[in-house]
Amino acid sequence: MKKTITLEVNGVSETVEVDVRTTLLRFLRDGLDLTGTKEGCNEGECGSCMVLLDSRPVNSCLVLAVEADGAKVTTVEGLSSGGELHPLQKAFLAHTAIQCGFCTPGMIVSAAALLREVPDPSEEEIRAALAGNLCRCTGYRQIVDAVREAAAAMRARAEAPAPACREEVPA
Repeated sequence: MKKTITLEVNGVSETVEVDVRTTLLRFLRDGLDLTGTKEGCNEGECGSCMVLLDSRPVNSCLVLAVEADGAKVTTVEGLSSGGELHPLQKAFLAHTAIQCGFCTPGMIVSAAALLREVPDPSEEEIRAALAGNLCRCTGYRQIVDAVREAAAAMRARAEAPAPACREEVPA
């Protein structure tokens, strides 16, 4: 059985017909070719498929696409803006918080959700926010350091004065 749904994915409105049994993960990867969201355990245990659903981190392998009807979905691809990497993406690269990279998109999405709520998180808050994301390649030290650096960069950017507008002078 199929159903037509409308949702916003990374700022773009999508109206599509999906099988009612299709997970949000499969819809994003197969239907929209957004392959940054990874398929790991299909049980909601690893966090590789983490996306933001109306700004809340969810395991997309546990959510049916029809349940996202009317919602806003943000994947790791939707975090960058204007061709520039998100501060978290930059910090993960700078801190070599990436080994095989399979868990990285989910980690970054979970960290983005945390930083929206807690702009200056403690190490304990970072570790708690990432508790649903498993990495089998590396320790979490570089990941925690990357999140802290991104948080500082995002705070600095938010506190920076806006550039002055130049008034147009008639010729």
